[in-house]
Amino acid sequence: MRLRLTPREDSYYDLFADSANNLVTASRLLVEIISDGSDREGLAEKMRACEHAGDERTHAIMNRLNESFITPFDREDIYRLASNLDDVMDYMEAAADLIVLYQIDHLPKEVVRQVEVLERAAELTADAMPRLRGMQHLNEYWIEINRLENQADQVYRRLLAKLFSGEYDALTVMKMREVIEQLELAADAFEHVANTIESIAVKES
Repeated sequence: MRLRLTPREDSYYDLFADSANNLVTASRLLVEIISDGSDREGLAEKMRACEHAGDERTHAIMNRLNESFITPFDREDIYRLASNLDDVMDYMEAAADLIVLYQIDHLPKEVVRQVEVLERAAELTADAMPRLRGMQHLNEYWIEINRLENQADQVYRRLLAKLFSGEYDALTVMKMREVIEQLELAADAFEHVANTIESIAVKES
């Protein structure tokens, strides 16, 4: 019988999977929030609940890291992956909160594309997390996330051009720019998650 001196290593994988699934929920809330006629305040409240749940999972990972003598992969990689996942959640929640606080009634259609990219990135990330256990079949994940992030960059640049085209007044430009910047940061953070997973997989191969 093997003597366990530390909490089960499997718990890390479960917590990472929970964090990623929470991002899927948050991304789908964003889809609803940007829809015309939605109950944005109610949805933003649900988004805040997602953010709190994400924080709890991040804290659980950090606590487990402090308690563990042995970890399934490098401690700094566990810390970085947990932090990257938390960053994604924070940026999405900030975008949702700003939409409500600024009372932005109509968002450019390109914002829909931004959020679609985030939703797809969240789904791919959640799908990839269980494969961390075996460190197999992950290369397609980070390649696709990189492609999606490039798409997000293109959409972001088009949105900036639209905002500064003269179609909107200066105050509206300021409000919407803050929203789209948070969405762009979320897309970047998804790529950071993928880059961290790629780094872990290379080290463990």
